[in-house]
Amino acid sequence: QVQLVESGGGLVQAGGSLRLSCAGSGRTFSSYAMGWFRQAPGKEREFVAAISSGGGRTLHADSVKGRFTVSRDLAKNTVYLQMNSLKPEDTAVYYCAARRYYYDRIPSPSEYEYWGQGTQVTVSS
Repeated sequence: QVQLVESGGGLVQAGGSLRLSCAGSGRTFSSYAMGWFRQAPGKEREFVAAISSGGGRTLHADSVKGRFTVSRDLAKNTVYLQMNSLKPEDTAVYYCAARRYYYDRIPSPSEYEYWGQGTQVTVSS
């Protein structure tokens, strides 16, 4: 069993930055690949970024490439999403999720086993 808790969301002006954190617990958390997804009102949940269990491989959606960076601190059991140059269209609830294996392709939400409760990110224009 893996428990995930996101934090770091908030209100920011366009062009600003936020760093989201996802704290994981459970004996096997460090062996899980992690992902970040987001869901805006009236829209489907969409992939943002993924990272392998060891942190050596990452994947970012085209819409955030060059602006967002996923990373993880194995000692702290925490995964991060650094978000720079934020745009109003980045406004959404952001979720972290865990899955057993990492693949170098865009995943669907259904491939992830465990989810956090989400954190709201609002970017004003």
